[in-house]
Amino acid sequence: MAKAGKPAAKRGARQTKLAKIGAGELLTLIDFVRYAVSRFAEAELVFAHGTTDPVAEAAFLVCEALHLHPDQFETFATARVTAAEGRKILDLIGRRVMTRKPAAYLVNKIYMRGLPFYVDERTIVPRSFIGELLDQHFGGDGDEEAGSLISEPRAVESVLDLCTGSGCLAILASRNFPNAEIDAVDISKDALEVAARNVGNYGLQDRLTLYRGDLFEPLGGKRYDLIISNPPYVDADGMAGLPRECRAEPKLALDGGTDGLDIVRRILDEAAAHLNPQGGLLCEIGRCRPQLEATYPQLPLLWLDTEDSEGEVFWIAAADL
Repeated sequence: MAKAGKPAAKRGARQTKLAKIGAGELLTLIDFVRYAVSRFAEAELVFAHGTTDPVAEAAFLVCEALHLHPDQFETFATARVTAAEGRKILDLIGRRVMTRKPAAYLVNKIYMRGLPFYVDERTIVPRSFIGELLDQHFGGDGDEEAGSLISEPRAVESVLDLCTGSGCLAILASRNFPNAEIDAVDISKDALEVAARNVGNYGLQDRLTLYRGDLFEPLGGKRYDLIISNPPYVDADGMAGLPRECRAEPKLALDGGTDGLDIVRRILDEAAAHLNPQGGLLCEIGRCRPQLEATYPQLPLLWLDTEDSEGEVFWIAAADL
């Protein structure tokens, strides 16, 4: 989790004034992106919610204002923007700077693996690496050198998503495992309301069931072929240094206790009782690898890297728990 470079109060002092932009000064999509990047840099914003730099965040906001998928930005980068569209873009830029809220909250949308999901302040902004890993390591090509952890995704009949939040990972899992019934659990009633909206948007009500409760508690003795989880894992020092953007998110979805592992330990200790013999657990823990390995030196954790992460997600087979 990125930490603020300066105390929030000092950084916030420069939020209240944005330069007046006259009609016609900014013409194209790329003009508005350049302007946004300059304002974001001036305000010293933090980027930790699906976009990792000011250019990507500016392009995201511009595309959302214009009802374009992010993949369409390059196609229309030099297209001219109408006056009404320009005002809408400038309003989003101004709100991002002045409120310091994550961009996803301003437009009620985030993309994961190219798919749009609804999000608001009742749930954390999803930015898990697990979606990428589901594509990388559960592709079903049977090629061990390619790192496939489940050789036949169509044989997976049951998947559990713990700490589901807005339901994004559960929905992505439904696409990777087309024959699986998906269960998703969260302790937050508010988060589950957001998840239910996303489940409905993707027409998965018959395959994806939402449960409210504390980890495995609402599931009884159910077992699964795969458990995935992106639980709270920010440690006490990280919570104390959260940038203002992250403090806009529910604390419950971030706070992992003193060492960041309060929830992760419970998942590891209880997962064996809810996995089928050939199943496994895929869990994201951020930068907690050293303390996790010190706590469970006996476990053969397999660390999986992505394009933007190293050693932040582990896999362990049911037989090794």
